[in-house]
Amino acid sequence: MFPLPSLPSWLPGLPGLEWGSSLLDALLQGLIGACGVSFLSSLLKVYFFVGCVNDPERSLEKERLQVQWAALETLHLAGLALLLTVVGSRVAALVVLEFSLRAVSTLLSLGKGSQGTQKLQLYLLSQYSLGCGLTCGLSFLQEAAPHRTLNLLLGLGLAALLRAGAQRLRRHVCCLYELHSSQHYCGVCLGLLAGAHHLPRLLGRALAVALAVGDLAAVALINQDFLSTSEAVRFWTPLTICYTLLVIYMQEEQRLRPGVQSHVQTVLVRMGGLLVLLLTVGRWLDLLGVLVSLLGELWCLAGVRTLLDLCQIQDFPSQRPSVSSPRQPLSSAPAPPQGTDPS
Repeated sequence: MFPLPSLPSWLPGLPGLEWGSSLLDALLQGLIGACGVSFLSSLLKVYFFVGCVNDPERSLEKERLQVQWAALETLHLAGLALLLTVVGSRVAALVVLEFSLRAVSTLLSLGKGSQGTQKLQLYLLSQYSLGCGLTCGLSFLQEAAPHRTLNLLLGLGLAALLRAGAQRLRRHVCCLYELHSSQHYCGVCLGLLAGAHHLPRLLGRALAVALAVGDLAAVALINQDFLSTSEAVRFWTPLTICYTLLVIYMQEEQRLRPGVQSHVQTVLVRMGGLLVLLLTVGRWLDLLGVLVSLLGELWCLAGVRTLLDLCQIQDFPSQRPSVSSPRQPLSSAPAPPQGTDPS
């Protein structure tokens, strides 16, 4: 009798994806990354909704943020998790490094009048890169761990708990914030009324920590494929030049033509440059990861289109709430009319 080959030998190989226990680990990492992206998106929607409530001219945007489709949110989470699972650690590492370089360049070139708007726009555009950073960090930190799958299951439970809390907060705010903030009987809404302007700063610090860990993990994961220093230099030199040119081009393009169409064009240029680079110094399986990354970037952009439109507004968001101005005490006596001298 001829021995039958095992099931994994019949299945195709994907970048960074192996069949068996590694498949489960990759899926868990993708789910954790997708939950992190969903957590960031929910808190940003809370912040933008509070800003729309404080600005009477943003009633249309407020109504768009109030529309909630649970089925679409679940589909978005599942699709993003699948993309993060099959993208591969090598391409995910390159995506994280490119976004970190772009973020540092953007923060260094911020003008005084548009710091808040550009930072919010940067947070919105960081979603797929954040997912890649989380998967890279988990892949590096859990490498060769004795209980890797169990650790990832515990991490997924924590990520799902944080995502559920952020979703519950967003639903509560979208339905009841206006009523509760005006009637002064909800601690959550009153806390947002007083301190919602601190939310982007907290999110920025959390993003900085997550991306810093992702960058360190990305460098370590990429260097594992090189046997000598000369091979690493041949890879990192064109990569650095390509990323620097891309950052300069994208900043100029977004300055001249801001908007969602410009962001889509920027994504196409970035992934096209990465594809050309990997054709020369990468592996053929990395090309599939670039196409998956292109789908992931567009997938995340589709979910934040309304928020990107709000970022184009110069004075958004209003930091002074307009729903709870304190009442002025009534005067006991009327003021004397102007033009008459008191006797």
